[in-house]
Amino acid sequence: MLKGIPAILSPELLKVLAEMGHGDEIVLADGNFPAESMGKDAIVVRADGHSVPELLDAVLTLMPLDQYTEKPAALMEVVPGDDCKPTIWGEYRRLLADHQENFENIEMMERFAFYERARKAYAIVATGETAIYANILLKKGVVQ
Repeated sequence: MLKGIPAILSPELLKVLAEMGHGDEIVLADGNFPAESMGKDAIVVRADGHSVPELLDAVLTLMPLDQYTEKPAALMEVVPGDDCKPTIWGEYRRLLADHQENFENIEMMERFAFYERARKAYAIVATGETAIYANILLKKGVVQ
């Protein structure tokens, strides 16, 4: 453990966050996301047993979102015809506000477009999140 570093961040995830440069992207994926198949060309970090909100909070403690991009984060939108209403997005709104980030700057992406973008991410964090439509993609900003 380290002072000032959220204990939920594993050494592997800390290394990934430190390696990422401005504009690199990371996906915090729910338990249903095909992390291993989407992450064939990325680093896949296992965070089983952890939720996306607790990891999002920890990641945003260390990593700003890209201030030079209009929408530096993305969510997978609900598939048409699916009556799901992702309540977890309210938690994301609160966490982003806590870290001085604007929830309105989140891009809503069609499922397969989100998958294509995730395939190009620097890393995918596979969590144990049970909420559906809980995947969030973050573009790293400049640390000042």
